[in-house]
Amino acid sequence: MTNWITTPIGPPILRGALDLERTANGILPHRLPAWARKQFPDDYLAMVEAQPAGVRVVFRTSATAIELDVLPTRTFYQGAPPPVEGVYELLVDGRHAGRASVPGGTRLVFDLATQSTVTEQGSAGTARFTDLPAETKDVEIWLPHTEITELVALRTDAPVEVTPDRGRKTWLHHGSSISHGANADVPTSTWPALAAARGGVELINLSLRGNSLLDPFVARVIRDTPADLISLKLGINIVNGDIMRLRAFGPAVHGFLDTIREGHPSTPLLVVSPILCPIHEDTPGPGALEFDGTRVSFRATGDPADRAAGKLTLNVIRDELTHIIKQRAADDANLHYLDGRSLYGEKDFIDLPLPDQLHPDPATHRRIGERFADLAFGEAGVFGA
Repeated sequence: MTNWITTPIGPPILRGALDLERTANGILPHRLPAWARKQFPDDYLAMVEAQPAGVRVVFRTSATAIELDVLPTRTFYQGAPPPVEGVYELLVDGRHAGRASVPGGTRLVFDLATQSTVTEQGSAGTARFTDLPAETKDVEIWLPHTEITELVALRTDAPVEVTPDRGRKTWLHHGSSISHGANADVPTSTWPALAAARGGVELINLSLRGNSLLDPFVARVIRDTPADLISLKLGINIVNGDIMRLRAFGPAVHGFLDTIREGHPSTPLLVVSPILCPIHEDTPGPGALEFDGTRVSFRATGDPADRAAGKLTLNVIRDELTHIIKQRAADDANLHYLDGRSLYGEKDFIDLPLPDQLHPDPATHRRIGERFADLAFGEAGVFGA
């Protein structure tokens, strides 16, 4: 018999979430606050922001056994293969010490064509970690980055303490599904998580798969969130969603940056253009998802000739971002630009092609994370100082 100690789950031991919703089961972490969630246009974004990319339970303990009761909600896309079970990843003193998955849970069946969802309610389960060293240690449990996780209970066989402040800077990053962690196999192998570990910073990942769209409510959330360093990876969702023309894109970027600067007037701010994506380099969206029975892939359905009418491609967006940041940086010494192709470019595509023509695989996440850390957090990087 284990003499379990139950610890309430809340802000002192939960990092990376901006809001906590109390549910009938426990606590549901959100990466956007309640007021912003009221402005969501569809169920898809509501599902995406509740997926706890970068969210982790953090505490100090001498426990040799830890149990985390959770209710996972997995998203099933009609016509696509079922998702793999999410991974709960344990770090002890910053080193990988275990993984667990929780089967079952709730099913969220999503129809990409109609943007509608059907919920099939499930039951909670337990992620267990045992045979841990008995000495006092810093523990992190990273939650699955691509499935909603309601936190029901935390049990340990020794008391839990709040981890002391290590004086690390907070890095807030906003991006698309690539930054959210699409195709990364575990939550600490998304490229922002890898870059944060390498750069020695605390991560807040506000990346929203399919929804890095210069939404004003996202800019206001970033404006109001304490952060020492901010980066924005912009462009790919605007192209593959075909939601904007060049005339609207420039003012939207300016407005997004203006709003952030209201709350962070001098915070180092790095704007990153899209990584290489051959299907959209010179071909506008919208992008189309295809499934041949074994593999999901994406293709661009636009006409390159439509660039003359203001349709956006990745090369058009990079040119516009370069112009905007150069113009604004004349009066904003802490605003910087990084071409995403320095993280993943043509040579990388030869070595590590995008499996579905859009998203990187785990090896590519690692390459992007390492390069971003070197370029941004290195001694010569914009965040290095």
